[in-house]
Amino acid sequence: MSKIDVLPVIMAGGSGTRLWPLSRAGYPKQFLILSGNTSLFQQAADRLATLGAEDIAVSAPLVVGNEEHRFMVLDQLREQHMSPSAVLQGGTDPVLVVAPADQTVTQADAFTTAVQTAIRQAQDGAIVILGITPDRPETGYGYIRGQADGNGLRVEAFVEKPDADTAQRYLDEGSYFWNSGMFVLRASTWIKALQRFRPDIEAATRASFDGRSADGAFVRPAKDAFAQVPSESIDYAVMEHCPGSEFPLRMVPLDAGWNDLGAWEAVWQVAPKDDDGNASRGDAIIADSRNTLVHATSRLVSAVGLDNIVVVETPDAVLVADRSKSQDVKKIVNSLTASQRGEHNLHRKVHRPWGWYDSIDMGERFQVKRIMVKPGASLSLQMHHHRAEHWIVVSGTAEVVNGDKTILLTENQSTYIPLGQVHRLSNPGKVPLEIIEVQSGSYLGEDDIVRYQDTYGRN
Repeated sequence: MSKIDVLPVIMAGGSGTRLWPLSRAGYPKQFLILSGNTSLFQQAADRLATLGAEDIAVSAPLVVGNEEHRFMVLDQLREQHMSPSAVLQGGTDPVLVVAPADQTVTQADAFTTAVQTAIRQAQDGAIVILGITPDRPETGYGYIRGQADGNGLRVEAFVEKPDADTAQRYLDEGSYFWNSGMFVLRASTWIKALQRFRPDIEAATRASFDGRSADGAFVRPAKDAFAQVPSESIDYAVMEHCPGSEFPLRMVPLDAGWNDLGAWEAVWQVAPKDDDGNASRGDAIIADSRNTLVHATSRLVSAVGLDNIVVVETPDAVLVADRSKSQDVKKIVNSLTASQRGEHNLHRKVHRPWGWYDSIDMGERFQVKRIMVKPGASLSLQMHHHRAEHWIVVSGTAEVVNGDKTILLTENQSTYIPLGQVHRLSNPGKVPLEIIEVQSGSYLGEDDIVRYQDTYGRN
């Protein structure tokens, strides 16, 4: 018996603004550990890798994400001992299992069983949606109305996010499900449906893909052509038009402890709680409080006398919000963006392809950074117009290009990089390299970098 070829497609491009300040555009929620011991992206990759069966063969995942996150994707897949799939071209027609990267599931076996059922239905041309069995009158999700027939459930309509009374009615009626955003369908079915309902999107996307460039595991659509693709959700563009059309639209119920962790309220819901309904992560002490979430990142956070409150601490920003208003955290992000503040985009600790840096202190004409370089990794060969740098090795071995000299530094050794000097920092060893960098000069912005050579394709 030939097996059904399945290609998992992980959608990892979101910015997670409602989970600020932990989630930021430069390091969004899908790459964070919000539940369990792995990131939401890693959890998604692990779940999809378990879909194989006697009649189902599963390929490595195809990941769709932002270019600036591409090395996070590779690093987190490597931690799970995985590699991504290459973009498929003509000659194959797998069943796609399209899933967002920012969801959590507590019952893995139930998830696997439901998705395998969807795969078997999709192999014959149906479009199958995973509908979440609701357990409360949720107003933050879109809904799907399903109707039983001889083959299970067919989708009759998509419904926008309801008000509280309507959500309660949906729950009571029992024929409404939350829209999980997970779809299962053949690649050829998707192309035909897109050509049928939105030929403009199909044509613009094809033009962008035809002009693509490749760099190792990364495939980049043509940037200018991609910008011309109409911005519209899959639901509006295609799925809402399928009921009653030539494209059968089916639904498989999923009752597996699903949550999309779209806001801090959802994080509280899935977190372990004490007898008073309080949840915490990190170094937190909670007293005389109820139904409160405290997420501490870098220091002790204490809370007294709180009721239904969210407190989230990071090294450079703190959020305090009513749990019922957690969907409105995006208003803070919008305000930060409008005022051109950097806290909406990057953490104090910034991840780079070669490792990370943490800006631990700064003042007029100086900045201090803690820098980690992965084994075998290297920063770009670069120069700064406005700053000099002192480097002190804390652990590991550093190979330093400083002008026309190349030196090795070990623990407690240091060097000085004069302003305008071409330089490079590399880790030739087998363990992470950590240094302290002290910058001094008239301008210390990250854009004061002239790159001459770069392993990671940056300008």
